Amino acid sequence: MLRFLLICLSALSLSFASLAQAQSNDADEVVWVQIEAQQSLARATDRAKAYTTLLQDVNGFAVGGGWYAIVVGPYRRADAELVLSQYRRDGLIPRDSFIQTSDRLRQQYWPVGANVLGNGALDAPDGTVSSQTEDTPAPTQTQEAPEVTEVTPTPEPEPQPEPADETPAEAQRTERDLNRDERKQLQIMLQWAGFYTAAIDGAFGRGTRNSMAAWQEANNFEKTGILTTRQRAALKKQYNAVLEGLDLQTVRDAQAGIELTLPMGVVAFDRYEPPFAQYTPTGDVDARVLLISQPGDQDTLYGLYEIMQTLEIVPLDGPRERNKSDFTLVGENGHMISYTEVALENGEIKGFTLIWPAGDEERRRRLLAEMRNSFTRMPGVLSASAGDASQQSIDLISGLQIRKPKISRSGFFVTQSGDVVTTSAAVQSCSRITLDGDTDAEIIADDTARGIALLKPQAALAPLAVASFAAQPPRLQSEVALAGYSFEGVLSAPSMSFGTLADVRGLDGEQNISRLSMRARAGDAGGPVLDRTGAVIGMLTAAPEGGPQLPDDVSFSVDTATIVAASNDAGIKLPQAAVEGGASLTAFQLSEKASGMTVLVSCWE
Repeated sequence: MLRFLLICLSALSLSFASLAQAQSNDADEVVWVQIEAQQSLARATDRAKAYTTLLQDVNGFAVGGGWYAIVVGPYRRADAELVLSQYRRDGLIPRDSFIQTSDRLRQQYWPVGANVLGNGALDAPDGTVSSQTEDTPAPTQTQEAPEVTEVTPTPEPEPQPEPADETPAEAQRTERDLNRDERKQLQIMLQWAGFYTAAIDGAFGRGTRNSMAAWQEANNFEKTGILTTRQRAALKKQYNAVLEGLDLQTVRDAQAGIELTLPMGVVAFDRYEPPFAQYTPTGDVDARVLLISQPGDQDTLYGLYEIMQTLEIVPLDGPRERNKSDFTLVGENGHMISYTEVALENGEIKGFTLIWPAGDEERRRRLLAEMRNSFTRMPGVLSASAGDASQQSIDLISGLQIRKPKISRSGFFVTQSGDVVTTSAAVQSCSRITLDGDTDAEIIADDTARGIALLKPQAALAPLAVASFAAQPPRLQSEVALAGYSFEGVLSAPSMSFGTLADVRGLDGEQNISRLSMRARAGDAGGPVLDRTGAVIGMLTAAPEGGPQLPDDVSFSVDTATIVAASNDAGIKLPQAAVEGGASLTAFQLSEKASGMTVLVSCWE
């Protein structure tokens, strides 16, 4: 019997030892935080793109059964639990997010071409903690801005500590008054400061005590492993330093029917331009906020989604998602990042836009989390008559600048499928090229030596007219016409200019250049030059840079042989030349034909 008991005790000891070893190993286990899963690969990819703008280390993997998971990581388990807790608290990920193990992940689909399985753990992202509201509220103040009902500052910093700090025994007594969430928050702040690497569990064991002692030593306090009230306040101040100067305040706008936290240290209410209440920068931080409020239905919501993407404050790059009753827009470039969140509830469309300068990501992420968590819908929407409508412009929508191309020039259709010839100068350093403002086009060829570019629309087009080229060179001093967007798209149709063919050579004797006696503007470059029969005899070239200043009525065009050669090199077969000696067209007929073949070519940053 005694031998049997000894065997049992020995086995039990081994079990406890194995369990302790497993728990020790768990802390270093490489795991992931799974945010969500989708049954559509396209949908999962779009969601992964969206999360990438808010979070670090976003990856996507197939998980079997037709599901595609979106995860962040990989991290050591302790770091993953910290990230999971913090991102949930910041409202950046769904509440049902959880820790996922590597053995459940299969083929990686995001980022495209990546394969990070088995590469080891990453460090937890810097600053993956959110500011917590102080316990003592500050007095209510009224925002000095028109039509804003009330602005209440966020709670003030904690009171100044007593001159004499606590003894370790006194610190232990005040520490016992902390609840579990406050203890976990202290661990989060120590983790943020770089001194704590274990699980966020609210239990002050050896790891937490060692991290407290390390922080004390680094900050010139007595190394006791127990933080006093003053030291906890100092740590909290360090942790919240990223938001200093923003002066976060709770703004209640009765006209818009919205309450949320805004950085009133860097923005101030400017005006109402329905459906927006605009907050503009007040200092060195180039930040802006829009409160969005209007009545409407799903069609109104979808229309707002499309309109906002035409604004300069929503750059072209960035994920966009539109659902039945809400949408999000993220736009970013080298200067700013714009985030818009809008939802339709009970016939009211409400949301906000935060525009923040690029390169200040930690503050932007923390501020965005504060705004999203604090957003509250109040009764009522912004009236369509609110604000001052005396200042109007075709370049503005509700007082906001419409995104404009960096350059617009002319072009003309040369095939029935919509291929376009334009000047090479119109397509340099473009992130996007459009035809007539809304049809995306790709560059087939950019022949800078000849000054000609050829474009193909990405959607099917049916041109009203296609260029037919003259069979013979035009006669000197013959009448010619030019169709072009002289004012770079301000007018919705091309303008017509008339003149004569002054020479069949350039000023330096170029054989493929003709000199025209005609006034033309920069926007006309790339437009077709026609004879009186409506046949194309050339393409207007861009004005030469540098050199002597030429008279206003001197312009140049590249001849049809050069256009045909550039097209052939690009693999585009042009229509046969027009029959020589065709009948002259009236001014109206010529204008109608030229307008049908001429197209606005826009280059966007």
